[in-house]
Amino acid sequence: MSILRTDITIDSLQQRQRGRLPGLIGFRAVALDQGLMRGELDIRDELLAPNGFLHAATVICLADTACGYGCFAHLPPGAKNFTTIELKSNFMGTAREGTLSVVATGVHLGRSTQVWDATVTGPDGKTTALFRCTQMVLY
Repeated sequence: MSILRTDITIDSLQQRQRGRLPGLIGFRAVALDQGLMRGELDIRDELLAPNGFLHAATVICLADTACGYGCFAHLPPGAKNFTTIELKSNFMGTAREGTLSVVATGVHLGRSTQVWDATVTGPDGKTTALFRCTQMVLY
């Protein structure tokens, strides 16, 4: 099992995303711990679908970013990076305004792959989406 790297911090993750998709959508890393990553995203008009509801890709970006940051912070010794090789998302709700929260949990923190689950919660406190991804560790 991979252990949380001490050189990865909330601030370093925020710096890493500047000019990239997580920064463009406004992802905020709020907590990082062993096997856990929490984040937030304020809903704004640019993140909605043409029907006026939250775009599915916005939710996937939120969940995938949290899982990816969790994976990056738990890379095993000698690993340089990672890439997503599979993801799945189930949607239970939507929103038009407020803040989305995400909690990503490492299910399998191996040397060649990691599996992360994420739960996205809407402003009403209800589950908006369940997400799972598999990451390939790159050496």
